[in-house]
Amino acid sequence: MSGIGGEAFVVLAPFVESGKTIIYGRNGVREPVDDSAVSEVHHYPASEGSGSVKCDSAEIDGAATYSVILSKPAGVWGAESGSNEKGVCLGLTFSEGHPVEGKLNATDLVRLGLERAASASEAIDIITSLNGQHGAAEESKDAPKAAFVVCDPNEAWLLNLVGCLWAAQKISSNSLALKPGLSVGTQLDRSSDDLQSKLQAIGAWDGSGDLNFAQAFGSDASRCWPGSEPSSEASFGVVQMFETLRAAGAEQKSLSSHVAVLSNSGLSCHWFTATPHPVESVFKPFIFTPGVKISPLTKVPPGESQTLLHKLHTNRKWENVGDLLMSLERTCVDEVNRFISEHSSEPNQELDELMKDCVEAEVKFYR
Repeated sequence: MSGIGGEAFVVLAPFVESGKTIIYGRNGVREPVDDSAVSEVHHYPASEGSGSVKCDSAEIDGAATYSVILSKPAGVWGAESGSNEKGVCLGLTFSEGHPVEGKLNATDLVRLGLERAASASEAIDIITSLNGQHGAAEESKDAPKAAFVVCDPNEAWLLNLVGCLWAAQKISSNSLALKPGLSVGTQLDRSSDDLQSKLQAIGAWDGSGDLNFAQAFGSDASRCWPGSEPSSEASFGVVQMFETLRAAGAEQKSLSSHVAVLSNSGLSCHWFTATPHPVESVFKPFIFTPGVKISPLTKVPPGESQTLLHKLHTNRKWENVGDLLMSLERTCVDEVNRFISEHSSEPNQELDELMKDCVEAEVKFYR
């Protein structure tokens, strides 16, 4: 799983459009670039969580889970990015040195955090606890590394792990852009016990000046907003995040993309391409409801290596269908925004097959 990461963007109030509090966006990336990589989108309903859970290479005790929607590498138990029914959104921005046989890896932790956490802060508790119990137990400069963005409708955090050492930073700026790499600097709002002395003991920090967690391990994530960075109140919406991911994806080959529009007073909406290259992909919406269904076309069928959506998208002639698909996406955004503005925050059965319908409409254009 080494080399999985993502380019991520977060915009907070007051810059986000009225009625929303946080907008998150992520393009998946691979190092080295892997054009053949296939991403799936899966929905898993809430469960009581009895028995054990078998992850990719570790088995841990089960727990009750929330309903989750995940963007995940094909054939992998865990996820790169996703959201849960409580409005928690979690994305992997960097991993290096994973997996370790018999231990939880970075994508396992994304899924487990989403399945078990009702808030961003609780997700940090769960990820760091599980990593301490079942992850790489090393205290070393060369231990496996991972970086995450964790959001809920009220706050957003950066979380970095190096072996069993960790640090977390609450995002206080109105917008943030992250390329792959460790992302927590000198603002250490939460951390593992005795972090400074342990970093000195392993030779990662000499104890002088302010501790910069990312720089201690030589992996500081660069920060660059493609195009114009958000700068005015209530001006940034889902369409602007689509444009941001497409601008970033035009600079570097990107895998599937995920956008989450979070609200603490209304419905949150989660958008997925489920295909690579956001410049020539369509974002499809998902909203949690008790009876929600997604299309099987975003999952790899038994015995196959690609989702049908990915296969058809790979053979696309964008010059023939691109304008029509972009028009479909704009119409979908307008209709979803209108529905959310006219209805309460209660899930509505009219939304049960929202993503399913959009995926199947897209497929018809490719055939």
